[in-house]
Amino acid sequence: MEPMTQATLLRIFVGESDRSHHRPVYEVIVERARAAHLAGATVLRGPMGFGRSSKLHTSKLLELSSDMSIVVEIVDRPEKIDAFLPELDGLLTESGASVLVTVEQVQVLAYGTKRT
Repeated sequence: MEPMTQATLLRIFVGESDRSHHRPVYEVIVERARAAHLAGATVLRGPMGFGRSSKLHTSKLLELSSDMSIVVEIVDRPEKIDAFLPELDGLLTESGASVLVTVEQVQVLAYGTKRT
């Protein structure tokens, strides 16, 4: 285990049906994060949730929603996340999607191969 390091966690909550130029917003976010050489991104699909509208989204068979909650998590050094935020802002503003973004400081424990 490597020593703990300070990092920033960027968490973006979008709907599965949110689009940017006919493509899922979450896919575009991950591709742009990769192009920005961020450390990594993970997309999580929520089986149940609600947002500002209080409309319940669920994957239960009888209440199948076509707009499941999607969370994109990106962790990297604070300065790299700060540099990515304007690009994310442009994408989200352009898409018109109803999105929630959180930014928090985290401690990272790295296991496995060292990055260069």
